[in-house]
Amino acid sequence: MQEEQQPEAAADPMSSSDVPEDGPKETSSVSQSISDADAFKILLEMKMKKRQKKPTLPSTVTELDTEDGSKVYVVGTAHFSDSSKKDVVKTIQEVQPDVVVVELCQYRVSMLKMDEKTLLKEAKEINLEKLQQAIKQNGVMSGLMQMLLLKVSAHITEQLGMAPGGEFREAFKEASKVPFCKFHLGDRPIPVTFKRAIAALSFWQKVKLAWGLCFLSDPISKDDVEKCKQKDLLEQMMAEMIGEFPDLHRTIVSERDIYLTYMLKQAAKKIELPRASETEPRKYIPAVVVGVVGMGHVPGIEKNWNSDLNIQEIMSQPSLC
Repeated sequence: MQEEQQPEAAADPMSSSDVPEDGPKETSSVSQSISDADAFKILLEMKMKKRQKKPTLPSTVTELDTEDGSKVYVVGTAHFSDSSKKDVVKTIQEVQPDVVVVELCQYRVSMLKMDEKTLLKEAKEINLEKLQQAIKQNGVMSGLMQMLLLKVSAHITEQLGMAPGGEFREAFKEASKVPFCKFHLGDRPIPVTFKRAIAALSFWQKVKLAWGLCFLSDPISKDDVEKCKQKDLLEQMMAEMIGEFPDLHRTIVSERDIYLTYMLKQAAKKIELPRASETEPRKYIPAVVVGVVGMGHVPGIEKNWNSDLNIQEIMSQPSLC
């Protein structure tokens, strides 16, 4: 099962303002006579010229190759880091990708369109209405667990005064500036993850984990976040709390590593070039993809990269109350 890949971002760098008003009258008629295929080729050539053959990339970027020659640049980020935002912008500008894949699913895509102020407020406010919505969407146990995990995120937000997911919003903005760049949601749907995580725990394990999440209060500084560039802060905190529950780590981290890898490989399929006519042979070129994921997922993506992946098993949802 593959997650719906939306929204899609594409930009046309050739605006009407680029054409001088006092130019020859023939300009408009000439531009109108250009076929869609020719226009695509022109824009594609512009994009290729801007794409760096030997890009200068941040140290947080891991380069992966597919069998057909496509390239995938995985940016490992800390979800509450200004430095990670810059890494994402730099990478997209350097490689001019065909696809940008982010560690989000359709249930969290709203954060792409919210401003920082609104997100900061939303992240800090965990109320009864949100709890009821989570329970309605995911069931009682999964809904409660979702709210507890949101509490972890809210704790970091309150400590740092910074909304989560800034690197994903930057990726969305930059992708919209690259001609023909698609924007894909690459994470497993969160209800599936929560249901599988809850099903992996015994009753007492659920109680113990919930207790630890409820009484989370350790102070965090911005320096702590930047020190965690080698391991995302949010995922590090989660790893510490779920370390004694191997099955929980499997569902929340390892299975999502597989899903993210699968989605990156799907995005890296060759691109078909436009044809002047139906009789013209189809031509394909290798794709360039940028993946934006938490640093903690990068080792798992590397580990699974050359494996044949089947996500059907990790998409099954156990029945919960």
